[in-house]
Amino acid sequence: MELIIKPIKTDQDYEIALQRLAQIFDADPNSLEGEEAEVLSLLIENYEDEHYPIEAPDPIAAIKIRMEELNLKQKDLVGIIGGKSRVSEILNKKKTLTIDMIRELEKLLHISASVLVRKYQLIK
Repeated sequence: MELIIKPIKTDQDYEIALQRLAQIFDADPNSLEGEEAEVLSLLIENYEDEHYPIEAPDPIAAIKIRMEELNLKQKDLVGIIGGKSRVSEILNKKKTLTIDMIRELEKLLHISASVLVRKYQLIK
């Protein structure tokens, strides 16, 4: 049996590819269906990246998400990015992050500086 895999060009192609992947998802990786699943996964991922991009969260949202993942509280950032009021101002988007804060947050939270330097809307 020969693999016949086509590019995903439309939403209909995408839906068909998703259905087929669901059917063969648990196939042995060394089988023909396993190889088909691997190729379909790449095609689907490429189509999703192109048609349904997911943007990185703004820096403050990224910080809050990572704090939640690490079970950190606002008080845990005191001393890292400033005093209690400065931490509150930053997390409530009243003030912007400084380069020094970004460096410290990158080390502590392991968030890429490229995410932390993105512009975000301050709340007045």
